[in-house]
Order: sequence, then structure tokens, then C-alpha cells
Amino acid sequence: MATNTDLEIIDEISLKYPKKYKVLILNDDYTSMEFVIDVLMSIFHKSYQEAEAVMFEVHKKERGVCGIYSYEIAETKVMQVHKRARDSGFPLRAEMEEE
Repeated sequence: MATNTDLEIIDEISLKYPKKYKVLILNDDYTSMEFVIDVLMSIFHKSYQEAEAVMFEVHKKERGVCGIYSYEIAETKVMQVHKRARDSGFPLRAEMEEE
């Protein structure tokens, strides 16, 4: 049987949703547009048209949003971009910021 004290405790419990993080690709003067599109398609699962749109956003605005994820997934995506770029000889950088 629930007492008044039990109900008061239950009322104080509130759920918080995890914070979301934007993963952004940053513009540079050396990474090819084709490589950026490939990264967007393979790591972020964008269609060619979506990847091309993000690539042009990066080119025009110095950075573009690749996706919005939980902290751990965003962190992993950033590391994947850096590894793929390093392995391919490009200075492409990605970062994450709280949404």
C-alpha cells in the first residue's frame, strides 16, 4: 500500500533526455570535394544529393552539419572522419557541439 511519503518521492522523479550533439565538417583549402562527399556518404549515410548539399554548405559557410547524435555516437563519427582523412592524406577536420 502506497503512503503519502511514497507518492511525494515519485513526484520528484523526472526524466531527462540525453543531450544531442551536432557533428560538423570544417572547410579547408586542400581536401577534395569528392573526398568530402565520400565521407558524408560512408560515415554519415547520406545520399549523393544530401552529401553534395552538405559539401557545398561547408564550402560556402566554412562548416556544415553532418548529423545530430548522442554524445558517444557524435564522438565516434568525429574520430572516424579524422582517421579516414589522415589515412587518405587530407587535413579534413570535424568537430561536435551541443545542439
